[in-house]
Amino acid sequence: MKNKLFIMMLVLVMGVLAACGTKDNNASDTGSTTDTEGKQVLKVGTSADYAPFEYVDAAKGEEIIGFDIDLIKLVGEKIGVDMQVQDMDFNSLVPALQAGKIDVVISGMTPNPEREKVVDFSDKYNETEQVILVKKDSGIKKEADLAGKKIGVQTASIQENLGNEIAKKVDVTVEGRTRIPEIVQDMMSKRLDAGILEGGVAKGYLKTNDQLEAFPVEEQPEDFKAIAVPKGSDLKDKINKALKELAEEGKIKELEEKWLEKVE
Repeated sequence: MKNKLFIMMLVLVMGVLAACGTKDNNASDTGSTTDTEGKQVLKVGTSADYAPFEYVDAAKGEEIIGFDIDLIKLVGEKIGVDMQVQDMDFNSLVPALQAGKIDVVISGMTPNPEREKVVDFSDKYNETEQVILVKKDSGIKKEADLAGKKIGVQTASIQENLGNEIAKKVDVTVEGRTRIPEIVQDMMSKRLDAGILEGGVAKGYLKTNDQLEAFPVEEQPEDFKAIAVPKGSDLKDKINKALKELAEEGKIKELEEKWLEKVE
């Protein structure tokens, strides 16, 4: 009886361990999942400090909103998946995509040679201009006036590259910040003299702060936004097809009219 009881307990324990092993092998806290209806869910990384593309309007709630967010949801509808958006620091987005922690990145991101080595990009979905944001009483009206000044840029962004290019022509110190609001806050507190921002993003600050003004960067780089996916992923073709259809249907134009304005 003891032997039979022992064998029965042993079989039961082995069954439990086997079930646990199966769960561990199939489960993952990264990459796509499925919802309760069996629909695929893709994890979308964004840096929600980039109004009007992706941001949180604290007065209305904690939801991430903006042009990019509306766009990626429309893309999800086209390819038949749910897009689950999560906020991350901009400089951690590409590493997170490489590591499989997220499936897609949409965050006002511009493809460049360094990024294209490690991730794939969709076709472009938006083009914009770059501007230099300053306080009206700063006396800075053009790039030459930046001599001896400190200019803020978002770390790992196209604006950081642009700041370094300007620094080759003008004796200016370029300082990185993790989030866009930090640049503006440090300008207001005089820890920075200026900041390089995308035109649409700067427009939001100009609307809400009458102490600020902006002027275009003298040499505008080719600046367009694209959606990033893991290297070799079939998502690239699916997203490109969705973007093309959305453009043909006028949906992207509608989002531009809803969210975006150029600096005047």
